[in-house]
Amino acid sequence: MYESIKKHAKPFDTITDLTPLIDAVGDAKYVLLGESSHGTSEFYSVRAEISKQLIKEKGFSFIAVEGDWPSCQSVNRYVKGIDQTGMDVKEVLQSFNRWPTWMWANQEIITLIEWLKEYNLENSRTQKVGFYGLDVYSLWESMDEILRYLEKNNSPSLIQAKKAFSCYEPFNRNHETYAVSAGFLSDDCMKESLELLESIRKNKWQFDDQEESSLNLEVNALVTAHAEEYYRTMVTSDVRSWNVRDKHMVDALDSVMKFYGEDAKVIIWEHNTHVGDARATDMKDEGMVNVGQLIREQNQPEDVFIIGFGTFNGTVISATEWGLDFQVTEVPPAQYGSWEYLMHNSGAFNKYLIFNNKNQEEFSATIGHRAIGVVYLPEYEHFGNYVPSNMGQRYDGFIFIDKTTALRPLVLEHILI
Repeated sequence: MYESIKKHAKPFDTITDLTPLIDAVGDAKYVLLGESSHGTSEFYSVRAEISKQLIKEKGFSFIAVEGDWPSCQSVNRYVKGIDQTGMDVKEVLQSFNRWPTWMWANQEIITLIEWLKEYNLENSRTQKVGFYGLDVYSLWESMDEILRYLEKNNSPSLIQAKKAFSCYEPFNRNHETYAVSAGFLSDDCMKESLELLESIRKNKWQFDDQEESSLNLEVNALVTAHAEEYYRTMVTSDVRSWNVRDKHMVDALDSVMKFYGEDAKVIIWEHNTHVGDARATDMKDEGMVNVGQLIREQNQPEDVFIIGFGTFNGTVISATEWGLDFQVTEVPPAQYGSWEYLMHNSGAFNKYLIFNNKNQEEFSATIGHRAIGVVYLPEYEHFGNYVPSNMGQRYDGFIFIDKTTALRPLVLEHILI
């Protein structure tokens, strides 16, 4: 594989050097941009530049990210000019107050958000370019948004919303308390959550307005139903809860795609473990699916293009335990024989690969591919940070940044765990 990397990899220094990779996207409607950590500056900045090119040159409709729907709605409203409160971008990013806040409340994302706002102001598109969150964690915040809107408009779905809210109220907005109660004691709110989703979908037409209220209510109701299932299953099955989460992200994405219409095209920002096709990893053996796999299964091959990201060494923002303050952590040189090790040893510079019918077989051997989470202990990374992967099947392209630097988080006053 080392010789194949040397043969096919191309160096890059600027976004212009990545033009062949962007051209390889063709007419795809789904472009998935990965990252091998949630705390690397270059992954954000390179994805931002690729996203700008896809929006300008190929007419992409919106960006969807691994973030909470309500928080990302603050950004969406800002870039579309829906929110007229006069807040600046840093104030908007205060809405990302759930740990790990640094994933979206960071300096790197500010440039892209301001660019999207300016692009929407200057462009005559019928639908402005949006920014949406696909994740499942915002159970309480999503219910708050639903109740607030339905009460204000005296909607027929208000009865179901109050029933759902009352069911969750005893758990005092604590995910762990609900998870234990629902998972082990069968004291759950599944029925109420599903009835709320059904009611909102039935009455969705009543919520249509210029502020995307119908879409906002539908996805918040999806979050409520799927978050209930996620927390109920997380204490009994890691595999099942993982699948609930990734299937939810695709369901939420489908709702936004339908909202934009049949010509919709989306750029998805998520970790490699979500975008890189699970069938090309050992996740398949454990019965796990992910976003990349599900989108490929639902669409024609030419409609989906997945780009993975990786690095050899550098620094990253992470924490040593869930919920603890972030820190700058040294990323050690990649493990001997891993994908990142071979990429580095084929030349210690930034490079990219395009996997296609001509070279795919050359990258079909299973190899360890590094994945760094929000909780990261470098001294133990050889025990579980490398995902056995068939790189040619997992991605359509790969961007390698030899030495990376840590993301620059904004410091927020109020952080939820």
